[in-house]
Amino acid sequence: MLVKTYGSALIGISAITITVEVNTDKGIQFFMVGLPDSAVKESHQRIEAALRNNGYKIPGKKITINMAPADIRKEGSSYDLTIAMGILAAAGNIKDDNIGNYIIMGELSLDGGLQPIKGALPIAIEARDEGFNGLILPKVNAREAAIVNDVDVYGANNIKEVIDFFNGEKTLEKTILNTREEFYANLNDYEFDFSDVKGQENIKRALEIAAAGGHNVILIGPPGAGKTMLAKRMPSILPPLNLHEALETTKIHSVAGITTKESSLISVRPFRSPHHTISDAGLIGGGTFPRPGEISLAQNGVLFLDELPEFKRTVLEVMRQPMEDRVVTIARAKISIEFPASFMLIAAMNPCPCGYYNHPEHECVCGPGVVQKYLNKISGPLLDRIDIHVEVIPVPFKELTKESQSEKSYEIRKRVIKARELQEERYTDSVNIHCNAQMSSKQLRAICKIDEAGMTLLKNAMEKLSLSARAFDRILKVSRTIADLENSEIIKNEHLAEAIHFRSLDRQNWGT
Repeated sequence: MLVKTYGSALIGISAITITVEVNTDKGIQFFMVGLPDSAVKESHQRIEAALRNNGYKIPGKKITINMAPADIRKEGSSYDLTIAMGILAAAGNIKDDNIGNYIIMGELSLDGGLQPIKGALPIAIEARDEGFNGLILPKVNAREAAIVNDVDVYGANNIKEVIDFFNGEKTLEKTILNTREEFYANLNDYEFDFSDVKGQENIKRALEIAAAGGHNVILIGPPGAGKTMLAKRMPSILPPLNLHEALETTKIHSVAGITTKESSLISVRPFRSPHHTISDAGLIGGGTFPRPGEISLAQNGVLFLDELPEFKRTVLEVMRQPMEDRVVTIARAKISIEFPASFMLIAAMNPCPCGYYNHPEHECVCGPGVVQKYLNKISGPLLDRIDIHVEVIPVPFKELTKESQSEKSYEIRKRVIKARELQEERYTDSVNIHCNAQMSSKQLRAICKIDEAGMTLLKNAMEKLSLSARAFDRILKVSRTIADLENSEIIKNEHLAEAIHFRSLDRQNWGT
């Protein structure tokens, strides 16, 4: 007897339907074909134990299982339930009248319990697009899958519940979720707030400008100056995610298997902070079967690289192209997968190995040339993609002990949103450009026009501060954002002056 059940395989951040064909015949053998990996092949033992512990058994017949399409490698343990349902239907233990109307996914425990799977959201999207009536999967994944409209999602705790569902003995509870309600409920749920930070008003101003224009930032300062504390509060002043961005971000996290049980939809901008020992594949994505890396998990949010010079140079250099293209392509012999990578980079670093170069109180003990050598660990092309360089100095004692509370993130965010709205309107006709940091060189000349006095100011700054040539475009972009924050149509001299202030590392005498 031949029975077909259906599951899904993940390719990048999308899913493809897998047909599991189970055929029973005379004999006592078990074959599994269709390019399964070791975890899929081991499902035989898990299924056998799970069925026995729930009053069923694998029939004593020749069982052939084919997973089509056979040229796509099937990996992971999430096909256990799909295969088990096919075996039971082929043996006549469950009714197969409507088993083909559902995508069935889940890893089996030996007692028949269902363990969570990865990629529930893209699997649900594929089930809807393919016209399936519904999706049956572990209960812990049900809320995540229920984000998708027009497809019924049923969560089960164990295999017995699924068997009874198909036999018509019991019904599975349909998971219903109001996507918009879920989204707006946690839209402003941030753990950190700028009101917690004492002093550092110039750094807060720099981060406000960065948020308003989508600019990358590097913070340079001694240990304990507050670089990490400030960076962690960056998502709280960025414009809130829209529903499309939230679904896109959740999809990536779902494929990586890091969504939480409590929250079905990611409604706050992600903040990713990988350790400096991370590998190239860990940051960019990859592996034998490519999975998203940290830059993709930071999609629509912030990627924070603390102790930047301590990262391997090769790891930092592979970020250069994704920072420009806002997408990363992982190419393998048989497949090429594209992951989104539109993130804001915030980097933090000490100014020297001992950490106290330019410190107002501690003396730097680094020898001649050591500071410059330390800075040279970061390549020019990478620095070229960072618009704002800020020196962070320690907070004085009198600032730390002030009773007055600093400005809340909510107030800063209102100004950022207004500036972003101006930019959205400005770039309406531009494809894939939404903020000032993304504008091309051609647009820069048209949008960032300055008068003769402004040009003279910029010329003098370039000469007196020995700014590098790459600083010119960056200063214009940042000054355009500062003007947007003030709702100014033109770039004024004070806007240029403030932007020039944020190019510390481009001064040729810095670190010498």
